Amino acid sequence: MKVVNLGETDSVFSQFLYEMRHSQIQQDSMRFRINMQRIGALMAYEISKELQFKTEEVITPLGSANARLLNDQVVLATILRAGLPMQDGMLQVFDRAENAFVSAYRKYEQGDDFHIEFEHFSAPRLDNKVMILADPMMATGASMELSYNGLLQNGTPKHTHIATIIASREGVDYIQNKLSDVEVTLWVGAVDDELTSKSYIVPGLGDAGDLAFGSKSD
Repeated sequence: MKVVNLGETDSVFSQFLYEMRHSQIQQDSMRFRINMQRIGALMAYEISKELQFKTEEVITPLGSANARLLNDQVVLATILRAGLPMQDGMLQVFDRAENAFVSAYRKYEQGDDFHIEFEHFSAPRLDNKVMILADPMMATGASMELSYNGLLQNGTPKHTHIATIIASREGVDYIQNKLSDVEVTLWVGAVDDELTSKSYIVPGLGDAGDLAFGSKSD
């Protein structure tokens, strides 16, 4: 599996991630959502460089020219609810993409123990398409793997790009191990080394869903 870390080179991407992490700036939920949209758009642009294009003639008011047009059918998939702003940013780039949505969450048992509950998904057929599966945080990697495998009920993409803003080292290793034999590229904005006993990423940024949309009742 190819892993691309967009945070390893200097770009405006790092500014947006800084603001998302900043304990005071992130309290502005509108700015937090906008920064997630911006990062989603930047990731989509970088992913577009890996897709297939075709040449077509375009007629201008003064003549004609050749243009390179996207030749892949893209499906944008996200895990509710935190991934919605990121998906919106990607839609600004892939404006003709089909969309898929996954409902998955942590169901706690005793103490810090939990398992990922996969409730529902809505998706088009995926055969011979390029799927981009986005979630802003990838802690253990279990929800990403479960969502990926669940979506395969609707067919097999020719390639899948998994996009996450912040991942844990453990989550990256987990996904590389579980999806090592399929056509998947992992895109990350940062890789943090630590997970707490409750599987929260450290330093991370907190709960992306709560920061974007407000706290939820347990």
